[in-house]
Amino acid sequence: MKKIVLLIVVAFLLVDCSTVPITGRKRLNFVGDAEVLPASFAQYKGFLEKNKISTNSQMTNQVKNVGKNVSAAVDRFMRANGMKSEAESYKWEFNLVEDKTVNAWCLPGGKVVFYTGIMPICANDNGVAAVMGHEVAHAFAKHGQERMTSGQLQQIGGLAVAVGTSSSDPKTAQIWNLAYGLGSQTGMLAFSRTHETEADKLGLVFMIMAGYDGNEAAEVWVRMSKLSSGGQGMEFFSTHPSNETRIQTLRNYLPEAKALAAKFNAQPKN
Repeated sequence: MKKIVLLIVVAFLLVDCSTVPITGRKRLNFVGDAEVLPASFAQYKGFLEKNKISTNSQMTNQVKNVGKNVSAAVDRFMRANGMKSEAESYKWEFNLVEDKTVNAWCLPGGKVVFYTGIMPICANDNGVAAVMGHEVAHAFAKHGQERMTSGQLQQIGGLAVAVGTSSSDPKTAQIWNLAYGLGSQTGMLAFSRTHETEADKLGLVFMIMAGYDGNEAAEVWVRMSKLSSGGQGMEFFSTHPSNETRIQTLRNYLPEAKALAAKFNAQPKN
């Protein structure tokens, strides 16, 4: 088992530790923008070529205008806080795709897609801003790069367990490998939930900075909860927090988000 511990320690020593702005959460990331962004932009372009862009001009303009305002708030924050070069690496783009799926997403570098299926849940500009803020926050906090890093570390850990138990009897080796597999998978789910909660909080700050009503963020999830009709699984085994958890988190965080938004909007523009 000493070999296992040594290999995992070496892996963590190779990782660059940084802090997510605003939330202050420590993150592990050794996947750089130069490695990720070209692939992200190419993937986004390929997706748009294979999927139907919505012809609903009203909803399309709503998504694009809200996206422009929210991303401008993010850009303003970065430039005022010593992140100018990082701000310039984002190539913001917002598109509405014809799809009944209730979903939206953002790739690293600021490439956002809304599906028409989520628009009734958004209901208004403030609701669109809440979803937009959440998705943009994933890119801002580099959650994609962090998940790539964690996936690589998970593979390294699995290899370490396999190597460390190679001289053990088959039954002992099987137990250790099973324990690692279950533990690491549950850990990854919790890691994903951490990202979702962080994106909810950051998104709330950004939408308020952009001039939207932060109260609507929780209401989006109230509407989402009604749509799901209790069909959501146990939170512990989910990549996302429960709707009820998100609603409460957003409502509790609203006063702090308003204070942060006011502070950041008052910062001088560099």
